[in-house]
Amino acid sequence: MQVRSITLGFDIDYPLRADTVARVGRFLKEARRRYVEAGIGVETVRCATQPFPQALNWEEPTRAVKLAVEFERASAAEGIEYCSLGTVPAGCGPDALPFLQVLPELICGTQGVFATIEVSSRTAGVDFAAVAAAARVIAAVSCQSELGFGNLRFAALANCPPNIPFFPAAYHAGGPDRFSLALEMADLAVRALATGSPAEAEARLTADVEEAVGRVEAVALSLERDLGAGYVGTDLSPAPFPAPGLSIGEAVENLGVGAFGTSGTLYAAALVTRALRRAKVRRCGFSGLMMPVLEDGVLARRAAEGLFSVQEALLYSAVCGTGLDTVPLPGDASEGQLAGVLLDVATLATTLDKPLTARLMPIPGKKAGEATEFAFAYFANSAVMSLAGPGAGELLRRGLAG
Repeated sequence: MQVRSITLGFDIDYPLRADTVARVGRFLKEARRRYVEAGIGVETVRCATQPFPQALNWEEPTRAVKLAVEFERASAAEGIEYCSLGTVPAGCGPDALPFLQVLPELICGTQGVFATIEVSSRTAGVDFAAVAAAARVIAAVSCQSELGFGNLRFAALANCPPNIPFFPAAYHAGGPDRFSLALEMADLAVRALATGSPAEAEARLTADVEEAVGRVEAVALSLERDLGAGYVGTDLSPAPFPAPGLSIGEAVENLGVGAFGTSGTLYAAALVTRALRRAKVRRCGFSGLMMPVLEDGVLARRAAEGLFSVQEALLYSAVCGTGLDTVPLPGDASEGQLAGVLLDVATLATTLDKPLTARLMPIPGKKAGEATEFAFAYFANSAVMSLAGPGAGELLRRGLAG
């Protein structure tokens, strides 16, 4: 187990104030130092702002690209690996359109800036205009970035609260600085689920998570006390890494499921999430089973073997975690097909009142079944997953007309 990210949320100004980013950098450097001193590794430190249209007072959306470039440069100077300009909120109507349209340039004009579109929320419900815009952004970024890799830094959010430490979902709600933690702890699940009855394995996982997060939380509370930033909590989603022993797919199979994606996977997904949410710690975000296809060696292999589909991955999200994450799709996926997937994610999140995201990655020139060819330390290559049928273009058209 190690800390995947320490994510600090703060309010950004335009024009960008260097002293603001410097303050953020000082906090994150001190946070990293304290965790390392406590014997806990820290993979990345990150920061996230309030929704960038709010930072720009909903004026002159073209300034968003300049803000992103300056923000990235200032963050890198402070040793901050990734930064997020937050989301375009759902339910904002025509005022949001210019800010939605600028997102492909914002993503493709930077290397480490993340941004998102909220396609549903508790107040707005499913936002058809936001769904259509998100599908357009995914398609555009796929064409404008090598291997469509820019879509790693974009997602559609559905019912996601602020202060989620995992990117791209992270954004700040405004006000005083607040921080949250994401953990890379699929290894705990791999070990906990390997022996005993399902009930025993579940109880063991809860106990192991409580012990591990307790150590992490002690440092977080000292940071809150000494530096003043509010500690929101830890997202208990056990983020995997594409290496043996660090796979949530491996954990599910250790429980007795023959192969991830076959019968029994839904049961295992619910068990893991239940175990996490029973842990008596301060939690935030998704805190459920995380299934990023390209970031987990076993999931990548099972997807390539055709053992689960996009629709089945969304089914598992009904009882567990984050939604559809790093899903490799055909490069010729239409906006109607992409919109159909996003509509289903938004509907599931709204119906079940839970946070979900969709990080879809159409790969130019690739068709369903063909191998992916990413050279990225956080990815395990897989095969492109199919999108059945023509999608929901007509449903989207009628939704926009209504």
